Amino acid sequence: MNLYIIDAFTNEPFKGNPAAVCLLEERKGDQWMQNVAMEMNLSETAFLYPLKDGYELRWFTPVKEVDLCGHATLASAHYLWETGIEPKGKELRFLTKSGWLSAKMDEDWIELNFPLEKVEPCKVPEPLEDALGVELLFVGSNRMDVLVEVESERQIRELQPNFTKLATIKARGILVTSRAEEEPFDFVSRCFFPAVGVNEDPVTGSAHCALAPYWQSKLGKNHFLAKQLSVREGILKVQIQEGRVLLAGQAVTVVKGELR
Repeated sequence: MNLYIIDAFTNEPFKGNPAAVCLLEERKGDQWMQNVAMEMNLSETAFLYPLKDGYELRWFTPVKEVDLCGHATLASAHYLWETGIEPKGKELRFLTKSGWLSAKMDEDWIELNFPLEKVEPCKVPEPLEDALGVELLFVGSNRMDVLVEVESERQIRELQPNFTKLATIKARGILVTSRAEEEPFDFVSRCFFPAVGVNEDPVTGSAHCALAPYWQSKLGKNHFLAKQLSVREGILKVQIQEGRVLLAGQAVTVVKGELR
């Protein structure tokens, strides 16, 4: 069966966030999928299985399955359209552990329809401030992650987290954000997931399901242009609409292979 590696939330090879995408010819067991994800050693490997009205979609890091992933969903849609398995004008539907998600083309961007994952203020986890090494302006959490606002974009760029300490926090990941310092961007972020085997994720679509409503409350707007400040960097168009988050990005295929 074919296995592609696609860089998501970028239009340049070797930027954005790479995801492996595998279209299954028959259902596979959880351990088999976990083994493939471990072999790929990317932040996410996506497995698609055809259904009558869409695709079942599951996401695995090298060490465990996760409930929501943006960049591997975007990569999956790109794969289905680029290979001609699905016509480019068709809206795609994915059944996932976070319910039905969809993807559609908007010129040369792919728009994902994702759940809104609002954070609420929470008690600061004991090792958090020490692990990040910066003053925290806000700390909140949702069902998956802890979100932290810090003073400046410069602080985010210079972060050198203690991943051993971050991994002890009971959350999928730590999302660190601030206002953007350069136009046309509204906010920036870096995202750390050592608890699920990914110290830093290059570009994290699902994190923006929390970042969007957080910055909506601070900036008083529903449309955002966001940048994730990893070494590879990535750009996302983000919109809140009818209680959902629309995430738009681009993608480029860098590897076409065969899983034997």
